[in-house]
Parts: sequence; structure tokens; C-alpha cells
Amino acid sequence: MKRIVQCVPNFSEGRRKEVVDAIAAEIKTENVKLLDVEMDADHNRSVMTFVGEPEDAKKALLKAAGKAVELIDMEKHQGEHPRVGALDVVPFVPIKNVTTEECVTLAKEVGSALGEMGIPVYLYEDAATRPERKNLAKVRKGQYEGLKTEIETNPDKKPDFGPSKLHPSAGATVVGARMPLIAYNVNLNTNDIDIAKKIASKVRERGGGLPSVKAMGFEIKERNIVQVSMNLTNFNVTGVWKAFEEVRKEAESMGVEVIGSEIVGTVPLEALVDCAGNLLKLE
Repeated sequence: MKRIVQCVPNFSEGRRKEVVDAIAAEIKTENVKLLDVEMDADHNRSVMTFVGEPEDAKKALLKAAGKAVELIDMEKHQGEHPRVGALDVVPFVPIKNVTTEECVTLAKEVGSALGEMGIPVYLYEDAATRPERKNLAKVRKGQYEGLKTEIETNPDKKPDFGPSKLHPSAGATVVGARMPLIAYNVNLNTNDIDIAKKIASKVRERGGGLPSVKAMGFEIKERNIVQVSMNLTNFNVTGVWKAFEEVRKEAESMGVEVIGSEIVGTVPLEALVDCAGNLLKLE
């Protein structure tokens, strides 16, 4: 691969392995490399990471989207994670010899194709057509259930592509272009969701916390614990180690311990080297 783009589609299915496997199979072609598949039953969500030449990545994504539309019914979907559709969000990330502008073009081409499939599409981050749509959380506000009415009645919810009406089973999709993002979760030894939400509100940038950090509190019911789930949108500004330490300190102040953490999907090697250097205080 001379030119590499990364695609990280999020699908609203994390409990039926056969469905996730069927979607992943559509991505696996000789021109595209599937790097990672993460399933989360509590969030009822799967995150797939693959790389390829821009045109090959676009083709693989659209094949996977078709399978997701076929196998996922949002009318039956329940999970902890915010979502608006079967193929919930699709970011394109420049990796090698590809510019952000080219990823924006890819996002628009994919958005147009999905729109022709009857799926309303919103563009976000660097591909956003409106300032308020740069932030994914704002685009997904109200989630699938709220968007059902809003998309048909609120002019501000008019999609960038496709009909102003949710697909009957697949809902809507958010497509964009961005720099590498690290999805990082910290698990706490309590089942008190209010504690996770309070910590999330303190560590996220919007609450006056760490820059380039988005955070939410979730319940992990099968483990009877809670989690502070973060997106580190620029690890050069706030690294993984800094995010972990901030959550640990806030939890400690509430009498709660961190019992573990996890990275969802792939992570730039530089970010992990940065962790080692800072935590070991290497000179």
C-alpha cells in the first residue's frame, strides 16, 4: 500500500458474534487489511479498524454497510452507548501519503452512497458542513429515538445526504474525517454510576478538565462496575497516561479505586511510548 487510509466504523451490534463476523467478512479483501475487531456486549457495539488505499477502503466500508443494514434492526437495539444507526459512525483517518482533505472527500463520497441507500447521513469533524456538527456528541444528541421525530420536524436536523427520515431499520449514519483518536476506558471498583458520571464531567474538556478529552460515565452491568469512557482526540495534547492519572486521582478523592483500563481499537505506537516515558520518568 503506497497510500494508506484508516477507517474505523462503529456498528450497533456487540452481542451477536455471528452478525459481527458477517460484517467483518465484507471488509476482508485482498486489498484491505482488517486490523482489529472489538465487541462490547454492554455497549452493544462493535468497532472495526481497517486500512487500505483510499478507493479500496471506501469499497470495503460500503460492502460492510450493506451487510449491517441487512442484519441490524435499530428498532430492537438496546445498549449503553449513544447511537443513531446500525452503522453508527464512520471516521476516515489519514495514515500515509493521504491528506485530511482527501479523507473529507472520501467521507462525502461514502455519505452520498449511503444516502442513495435510503440512509440519512450527517458529516462531522473535519468533514462537517456546519460548525455545530463538528462535535459527534452534538450530532448524536437525542440518539436514535429522539432523531426519529427531529429529523422530520427540525430544519437543523436536515441530513447532509439522504432523506429527512430515518431508514426503517438502519436509522442514520455519521461520517467524517479526523486525525487518530484513542478510545480509552478506565474501570472503577464501584457500581455507582453517579461517581463515574461525576468523574467524567471533571476530566473532560467541556467541563474545564483535560484538553482534547471527551468523557462519559457508563455502567458495565455484567461486571457490576462502572466505567469512565474517554475519547482522546489529540494524544499529543493529553496522553493516555495523563488521562489515566486524572481519573485515578478523582476516583481516589471519592474513595474509589481504579481496577483496570482498556484501549478500544488500535492506538498509535507513539502514544504508548509516551506512556512509558512519563510513567517511568525516563530521563
